[in-house]
Amino acid sequence: MESNAEIYEQGRKIFIEEAAEKLEELQEALMNLEDQPESPDLVNQAFRALHTIKGSGSMFGFDRISSFTHEVETCFDAVRSGTLPVTPELIEAAFAAHDQIQAMLVSETQGASAQAPDPAPLLERFARFRPDRSETEVEPSQKTMPVPDNSESGALRHWAIHFRPHPNILSNGTKVRPLLSELCSLGEAQTKVDTSHLPPLEEMDPESCYLAWNVELETDQDENALRDVFIFVEDECQLDICLQEDSVPNQAGAAQPVPQPLEPQADAPQAARVPDLVAKLPSPHLVQDSNIKVSSGKLDIMVDLVGELVTAQARLQRLANSEEQEELVAVAEEIERLTADLRDTTMTMRMVAIGSTFNRFKRLVRDLSNDLPQKAQLETDGGETELDKSMIDRLADPLVHIIRNSLDHGIEPPEERAAAGKPPEGVVRLSAQHVAGQVLVSISDDGKGLDPQRIREKAISKGLIQESAELSDRELFGLIFQPGFSTKEKVTSVSGRGVGMDVVKRSVESLRGSVEIESHPGQGTLITLRLPLTLAIIDGLLVTIDQAPFVLPLSSIEECVELSRADIEQAKGRNLALVRGDLVPYVHLRKALQIEGSLPSIQHLIVTQLEGKRIGFVVDEVVGGHQTVIKSLGRYFEQLKNLSGATILGDGSIALILDLNRLTQEVQSREDKSNQHRGAHV
Repeated sequence: MESNAEIYEQGRKIFIEEAAEKLEELQEALMNLEDQPESPDLVNQAFRALHTIKGSGSMFGFDRISSFTHEVETCFDAVRSGTLPVTPELIEAAFAAHDQIQAMLVSETQGASAQAPDPAPLLERFARFRPDRSETEVEPSQKTMPVPDNSESGALRHWAIHFRPHPNILSNGTKVRPLLSELCSLGEAQTKVDTSHLPPLEEMDPESCYLAWNVELETDQDENALRDVFIFVEDECQLDICLQEDSVPNQAGAAQPVPQPLEPQADAPQAARVPDLVAKLPSPHLVQDSNIKVSSGKLDIMVDLVGELVTAQARLQRLANSEEQEELVAVAEEIERLTADLRDTTMTMRMVAIGSTFNRFKRLVRDLSNDLPQKAQLETDGGETELDKSMIDRLADPLVHIIRNSLDHGIEPPEERAAAGKPPEGVVRLSAQHVAGQVLVSISDDGKGLDPQRIREKAISKGLIQESAELSDRELFGLIFQPGFSTKEKVTSVSGRGVGMDVVKRSVESLRGSVEIESHPGQGTLITLRLPLTLAIIDGLLVTIDQAPFVLPLSSIEECVELSRADIEQAKGRNLALVRGDLVPYVHLRKALQIEGSLPSIQHLIVTQLEGKRIGFVVDEVVGGHQTVIKSLGRYFEQLKNLSGATILGDGSIALILDLNRLTQEVQSREDKSNQHRGAHV
């Protein structure tokens, strides 16, 4: 059984995770509030995020965070009440507060190695937004959950509140009585318990909550103040708040009495005692989907176990086929089906919409637009596209580098854009989509585009290419991924050191992806990241070369056809094959991988779609489909760039997984060097 100390420490970890989510909500609200300063919903969203961080932080000993957040929350409470307007200065201070809270969270987790800045200057900024601040105001540490006074002076309202906690609300330590006590402290209240869903004693779970409460409250507070009471349990309850009558003016010495609440009739059901409220509520018997938080580490362990299960299932299938026992084969096929379903379900659990990552970059573009002469806004599309969570986490740094380059290198200053007939503010567009078993993440801008001649001159000056080398625009664009390469003449805080795009390429290739660049002078640049859906388990095609097994990713394969010696001779030494009327260039894997041995009379051509082009790969034999659990090759094989990993087959042998994109690039590079060498001797 867990000790109190363990439970407390677990609560602190949960707070850190929750605070990170609330900070994202706060940042999103501030970004939108900058464009819609009159929106009460956005103000409430920012306030509730701050309120949650403050309350939960105080609960688990994060007193510095709680105290600082209280000051920011107080200003947004004044905005909610209409006594403080939303100004650019307030938004800017709120962004700084967001960064301060984030730094304080990091400091709490990493200690002295990540010391947060002193919050005092920021506190002074927020104090200036509150000219009416009272010297007798209660210190934040003495206030557990302050209730803002958002009402008009002397106005009383009659509210009907229906509060039905979810049955499992007690399991996380939530206590209902303090919530109701705080609600009743806001004014004159009458509370009635709704026992209509109380089960028979023998069916009752002692850890579940079956009760609901109907509260009639006379108060001068508004709906926001009432909802703030339940802010920590809003996702764990059904809460309905209904205004029963107009405000009752309470002038000095002449307060009008509020009509007494209707008394329930003797034969009326308990749930109908609050008039015109409960009848409108959805049936409590409707079960709603609920979410639970699971650490990514546990998901990784689960994926590893499913991977081992896939390998064991392959061994069972091989054994069943060799024994030729119908019952054993039937069991093996059933286990194969269940394993495939379990694999797909497990992978789905790791899939996360990329939109949450996209939203983070709105702040990046905003800050860069403030720091640089260039002005731009970020547009996003395809945020619902799902990708493996571990891949999304590793995509953050490459996307930061690309977006920074788009603003600093691509977008022109406003005066240049005006001279070119463009709007003064540029656009950086971030989008994602699923295409043929891959995810395409695109970053485009409407700037000046890449200058091939300037890139060529810079590459020659750095000795990357010979002056006589003839390169296409696409090959020239690829040079920007070389370490230390930059066309920026002056080093700035954003770019110019040649560090960034080489990091992008390495990071994307480590994810078994590729980077493509398209650019048109005066129109802009498009950078596309092609990524696999997952890093753990893929559908592959098992082939052999000189009896050695290899796996090719099935998502990029279109078809397999036979390739005879006559077909090869007919091509007259060119690596071209006629497939359904189209000429398809191909790579001879035996030669590319330098495997010796005699060729079979009939080989197989595997036609793939890579980077928008049809490319074939010649192998000795096609064995069939294979659920491939990807295993890392380790640091001793880092130099083997054309391999993306290995997998264990059903008989225990190891098959290497080929990276077709890199393999094609390597073969093309060899041919280019060979052609250049021959040209030098002509």
